[in-house]
Amino acid sequence: MEETLFSSQIKRPLADRLRPKSLSEVVGQDQVVGPDAPLGRMVKSGKITSFILWGPPGCGKTTIARLIAEDTNLYFEQISAVFSGVADLKRVFQYAEERRASQGKGTLLFVDEIHRFNKSQQDGFLPYVENGTIILVGATTENPSFELNAALLSRAQVFVLNRLTYDDFETLLQRAEKEMGRKLPVDDDARGFMKEIADGDGRYILNLAENIFSYAQDNEVFDKDAVIKLVRSRAPIYDKGRDGHYNLISAVHKSMRGSDPDATMYWVARMIESGEDPRYLLRRLTRFAVEDVSLADPNAVTQAVACWEIYERLGSPEGDLAVFQLAVYLATAPKSVGIYKASYKAKDLARRTGSLMPPKNILNAPTKLMRNLGYGEGYQYDPDEEDGFSGANYFPTEMKREKIYHPADRGFEREIKKRVDYFDNLRREKQKNTKKED
Repeated sequence: MEETLFSSQIKRPLADRLRPKSLSEVVGQDQVVGPDAPLGRMVKSGKITSFILWGPPGCGKTTIARLIAEDTNLYFEQISAVFSGVADLKRVFQYAEERRASQGKGTLLFVDEIHRFNKSQQDGFLPYVENGTIILVGATTENPSFELNAALLSRAQVFVLNRLTYDDFETLLQRAEKEMGRKLPVDDDARGFMKEIADGDGRYILNLAENIFSYAQDNEVFDKDAVIKLVRSRAPIYDKGRDGHYNLISAVHKSMRGSDPDATMYWVARMIESGEDPRYLLRRLTRFAVEDVSLADPNAVTQAVACWEIYERLGSPEGDLAVFQLAVYLATAPKSVGIYKASYKAKDLARRTGSLMPPKNILNAPTKLMRNLGYGEGYQYDPDEEDGFSGANYFPTEMKREKIYHPADRGFEREIKKRVDYFDNLRREKQKNTKKED
């Protein structure tokens, strides 16, 4: 009796009490669950097929799955791929089959973190999805294209859920205030800060609001500093081995390529603040220096090596400045992919003509036999030629000359282009003269 009384006095968490009771109450996901959206139409028709919900933490994946089960009279079964194994899956499938046979009731199986299951475990769902024993609803924070089997994806639609916006957070906070029967005791700056650090996670902001309601004394109003002390800090949602990692490094690359130093510094800061190893960033930035800047600014490579060395000597946090310096240098440098494109063309040409020998005239002839075979015969030493240029052919004699490198007309590569054009014209002139002499 005492235990029952004690249990009844324990209040459910605010986030749980505010869990939507219908799809129309779900915040920020109208593109998926609205009346004319895919899942909204699916529920209206009463014909539910398996699907995957892909979105960040706290965006409503579990709630949506539970509400759909209720609206379509399906038994709701929930497991987590983090804590469940083969034995748990067998039990779920067995109960689903029995429920279907005895009650004629289907089962909606909600699998949280479904990407954590390995290939064979994911394959285990297939027969039960195909024969209708379960309607599978998987939830994942990772890109399904990379984390889920093609066979499973072919049997399940993927719906992308949004991270919650500031307006969505305001809706949640107003619901929290209505539930608690009073205004949240924070000033405007603190309220904005709460939305900022929630990082798209509705569950987080409701938990934070509940803490503030609990800790604030009568007539106390929390400012931003008070909220900071309460939360200490929230680590950004970021997994160095997964999708968030690749999304952010992609943002760094695209911002530098787009010559936007401000956005570049923002994304670099996001990665460093999330715990990324600056050495990884330096490696990617060095690659960018030779791939996207290249000879448009030859000093970019020098900067990359120097900044990397500075970081190795100083470490974090002092050495982080070298990462930002390099990122801004690359973002503001002229860009060229002339060498990058030429390297692929050269490799392709090499694969197709890989057995052709160099012309004999440019081969060394250290032995009598080689000299008798014509090695080195007729070689022209360019520095001794007029203009320091012979115009000789250096491609295989059986192969037509190919134009591989096309320098850009910007940055230092503009000067290289002038040189390349000069030598091309000179080569054509010398070839004309040679033909006339013949």
